[in-house]
Amino acid sequence: MHDALLLFPDFALIALGYALMHLTPLGRDVWGGVERLVYYVLFPALLFSTSVGATYTLASASALVLAGVGALLAGIALAWGAHWLGADPVRTASGMQCAFRFNSYIVLAVAASIGGAAMVSMVGVLIAIGVPLCNAAAVWALSRHGGRSLWRELLRNPLLVSTATGLVVHALGLRLPHLVQPVFDRLGGASIALGLLTVGAGLRLQGLHRDWALSGWFLAIRHLLVPLSAWGLARALGLDSSHVLALLVFTAVPTASSAYVLAMRMGGDGPYVAGLVSLSTLLGALSLPLFLTLASR
Repeated sequence: MHDALLLFPDFALIALGYALMHLTPLGRDVWGGVERLVYYVLFPALLFSTSVGATYTLASASALVLAGVGALLAGIALAWGAHWLGADPVRTASGMQCAFRFNSYIVLAVAASIGGAAMVSMVGVLIAIGVPLCNAAAVWALSRHGGRSLWRELLRNPLLVSTATGLVVHALGLRLPHLVQPVFDRLGGASIALGLLTVGAGLRLQGLHRDWALSGWFLAIRHLLVPLSAWGLARALGLDSSHVLALLVFTAVPTASSAYVLAMRMGGDGPYVAGLVSLSTLLGALSLPLFLTLASR
């Protein structure tokens, strides 16, 4: 059984971010800048270097990738079903991304804690595939209501661009120069700690009261149905224990904190998404250890 205390450093950083936000002079103006730095510079550098240097490839981890993509597609399909609830269309389009997007900061931090470099490499492949898929689905939903061009938004998304570029470089068999690699390593290392701090600094639940039924559906998908789908696919495909663990680390984490940034930038309901992200982060402290325990069975 995986000890839930392995997750303590990651959630401690989230709690520290919340404390720094509310108990020190470091207000939203500071954390807004940090969040943009992580989103536009540090995290893309991490995704790029992870994609370029991954020891796991799409070919060697095809079953793992198939299970991961299947679980994400299930989450996307279930999220689109929220339209049947009859909630405000803009709020629905804004919040549905929280049902299937994943917090890569937490994925990488947890993977490093429980499996070291080998586990990071495995989830790196899943992130490389999952980021374009989830961002495309999120941008498409918001662009339909925000009057934005889908392709323009996709081409401007730093997470998608950095991941796609890294995959191309990896496919060509290229590697980063020895003098450049440490720069990306340091940027990537900074992205995890600062990313977790910004998750904590951004915690706020004010927007959730607008539609609890919609919120409950999105959070049930994120914290129950997506990881259960991943676990079922892993068993059906006969994945070994390390792949099952990597898959559940990837699918059982809270939703992406950058969902709020995307919603605000595309004219969505930002406060509502901020509430979903915050509650998802709190729920993840409970659901993630449970699914990691399930992975060991």
